[in-house]
Amino acid sequence: MFNIATHMDFEGQGRAEKLSRIIITLFGTVGLVWGYIIQQFSQTVYILIAGVLLASILTIPPWPIYRKKPLNWQKPRPDPQTTQSSTDEPKKKKKN
Repeated sequence: MFNIATHMDFEGQGRAEKLSRIIITLFGTVGLVWGYIIQQFSQTVYILIAGVLLASILTIPPWPIYRKKPLNWQKPRPDPQTTQSSTDEPKKKKKN
C-alpha cells in the first residue's frame, strides 16, 4: 500500500533534538525581549507557543533529513537447538 517511513536514525534524533532546542530557545528569547519592550507578557507566551509549534512541525515527523544514516542490522542466526531437534526427530504416523 503506502510506504511511509516511521523511524529516524540515531544521528537524526540528535539533530532533531538540537534543532528543537535552538528554535524554542530563540523564540523564547525573542518573545521575552519583545514582551518586555511592549510590556505585554501575553505576547511572550504567544511567540513561545509559535516556536514550540514550529519546532514540533520540523522535528517530530521523520523527515528524510533525519534518516540519512540508517543502522545496518545483523541477520539473525538460527537457534542450534531448534534446528537440531526438528531435523533429528522423524515424524510419527497417526494410527486410527
